[in-house]
Amino acid sequence: MSEKLPVSVIIIARNEAANLRRLLPQLVWASEVIVAANDCQDETVAVAEENGARVETIETTDFAALRTRAMDWASQPWLFYVDADERVTPALQAEIAGLVTQAGSRVTAGRLRRLNFHYGAPMRYGGWQNDYVTRIFRRDSLQGWQGEIHESPVFEGEVKTLLSPLWHLTHRCTADNLRKSADWTIKEARLLAASPIAPVTAVTIARKMSMEFFRRYMRDGGWRDGMAGFVESLVQAMNRGLVYIQVWELQQQPTLAGKYELLEKEVQNQV
Repeated sequence: MSEKLPVSVIIIARNEAANLRRLLPQLVWASEVIVAANDCQDETVAVAEENGARVETIETTDFAALRTRAMDWASQPWLFYVDADERVTPALQAEIAGLVTQAGSRVTAGRLRRLNFHYGAPMRYGGWQNDYVTRIFRRDSLQGWQGEIHESPVFEGEVKTLLSPLWHLTHRCTADNLRKSADWTIKEARLLAASPIAPVTAVTIARKMSMEFFRRYMRDGGWRDGMAGFVESLVQAMNRGLVYIQVWELQQQPTLAGKYELLEKEVQNQV
């Protein structure tokens, strides 16, 4: 494509040098690519600059605030938010071009279906088949983002659902899954613990895990995705368990930190 599209691509990245090496060459059609480097300790900034992206650094755990802040850095009339582990196919690029260059259209946002790949396999069942994200916006229609978990956009106007999927190459191994679980389950646990939730018991944790696995693997057909579908359903059940285990931790009185402080003092009294 000789003429670049009037799009600012925004990528929120934390230690994503390896993914950016793959993603950024797919975005040469955009007039501007912005990498919001969020507390990066690897070569994220260097890789982004080598590939012609503009880099802005910011440190926050609030992704909604981060996505909203990134709007101020963009110069183009259309915004396209992409995660570092997502990929834009030529077919999707062509649809985006049609969306942002259509004169007189009342459409102000683009909705994408994500095709998730877990453990190297496409997840076509287990609830993943209904993964839609709204990521393309006419800049003057987007007011910002809200929500601490699974942040969502606030915008005005009509939405068009594009046919070509956005590929999401995630959950590449168990270690990758565990890192994501550590980052996200505590956030959900804190929100639940701050709500009027009943004390968490062993029955609560077992029930939540069992229900999540049944829903993913049986009800939503995760078994059809083979071994990868089984493993992913099991991982999601474990994540539910981790959320409620951490709610139980947060419900402790005195707090766990307080209990260990008492134990430290008790050590001094042992003879």
